[in-house]
Amino acid sequence: MTNPKKSVILPRMKTNAFTIFLLIVLMISVYIFTFPASFNRGVDFVNEKTVLTLEKVPERDFAQGLDLQGGAYLLYEADLSEVPPAERSRRMEGLRDLMERRIDLYGLAESSVQVSGERIAIEIPGAHDLEEAMNIIGETPFLDFREISPEKEEKQNEKWEEIEKHLGKERGEIEIEDLLMLGEEVEDWGIVLEESFEKTDLTGEHLESAGVSLHPVSREPVITLEFTSEGAELFAEITERNVGKNLATFLDDEILQVAVVQEEITGGQAQITGGFSTEEAYEIARDLQIGALPVPISPVAQQSIGPELGEDALESVITAGLYGFALVAIFMIAVYRLQGLIAVLSLAVYVLLVSFLFKNIPVTLTLSGIAGFLLSVGMAIDANILIISRTKEEMQKGKSIPESVEEGYQKAWSSIRDGNFTTLMVAVILFFITTSFVRGFAITLMLGIIVSLFSAMVISKAVVSFLAEKLPAKKEIWN
Repeated sequence: MTNPKKSVILPRMKTNAFTIFLLIVLMISVYIFTFPASFNRGVDFVNEKTVLTLEKVPERDFAQGLDLQGGAYLLYEADLSEVPPAERSRRMEGLRDLMERRIDLYGLAESSVQVSGERIAIEIPGAHDLEEAMNIIGETPFLDFREISPEKEEKQNEKWEEIEKHLGKERGEIEIEDLLMLGEEVEDWGIVLEESFEKTDLTGEHLESAGVSLHPVSREPVITLEFTSEGAELFAEITERNVGKNLATFLDDEILQVAVVQEEITGGQAQITGGFSTEEAYEIARDLQIGALPVPISPVAQQSIGPELGEDALESVITAGLYGFALVAIFMIAVYRLQGLIAVLSLAVYVLLVSFLFKNIPVTLTLSGIAGFLLSVGMAIDANILIISRTKEEMQKGKSIPESVEEGYQKAWSSIRDGNFTTLMVAVILFFITTSFVRGFAITLMLGIIVSLFSAMVISKAVVSFLAEKLPAKKEIWN
């Protein structure tokens, strides 16, 4: 006869108390990182009065979209008349990525680039100079091939010899930390870190096509290039003088890829190998194709949007949200008493968590995005109402408060799950098939739904279960 396996029963109240303690610590941390001004003032006080040197939490504003802070709206149309129909979608995707790179290069945050058919809509919040914005993104993409500059290479080799002699190390052993320690001991040592490529006469207009195929032996993706007759002659000359050296491709003055020339290549056809993944190979080939057959873009509409309208609308939305929250709080507490109060506290925590995510992901807030957030607030309180109703039904059956709470959450979960899941599916669909402001609505709604489930099924449940065990006999405050 075997001995039955022993199990350990832990006190539920202690578990819930510890959970609540962790949640309180989490909420304090979230508040500090979301609204750090008060914490940083405390840090300044401590640093002034003591020998401590505490670090401040970085402060930053919520990212605001075009309709809130104003900016530039630009609409371009691409000329696809020379592009085969099967290639047009991929070409437009490449143009979109190119525009995003151009905008990122200038540090224009929270910008949006959306493609619809043959048109590209670009929103640049905070950019009120239309001419400057158009200069940044309004040029046809330019592709060129660059080789190592012999003069620059010679100077770098001479400087490397000087550095090797000074440090007593071979070039392959020298780390960036070693170079930084040189200071002024080796004059102009930074030249070894400078780009050594110089332009050739070979540009995108000489590249007839770029594609992807599989290597006949390794079966790895390779990028194939085919040049025009003039391009084939230029490419043969360049590869002949650069055997064993790097040859780089630049798109809009940014390195697209660098490859080592193995031998002189004649005939106008070449391939680039390098252990690419299939996705990487297609992305590089697409960008090469964009530069090979430039897609001209022409402006269709430009508009400078001032921030005044957005400021007024934001103030109205915040005011409406506060009034709505207050009315919901009054209703929940008046009708559902203790459970209503807990639901309101859970809702406040929900708002704090969502604010933390919006600021730190970051999510670019638009008026439609704020509307999605407010809608998710309604769904968050709806989940609490379902739970409270189920809990009351169990109480009416004569069950104890802790049992009723546990049963209430279990029975309400299926309805909460299905309702939120269907809304989440709609939000995902909106995100992938729409653009601009509707996509902002979808993002905030998705985040709101996920956090609302956490606040209702984790935070509220922990607090309600703890109080149910502490106040099991006082049914009047639960009904």
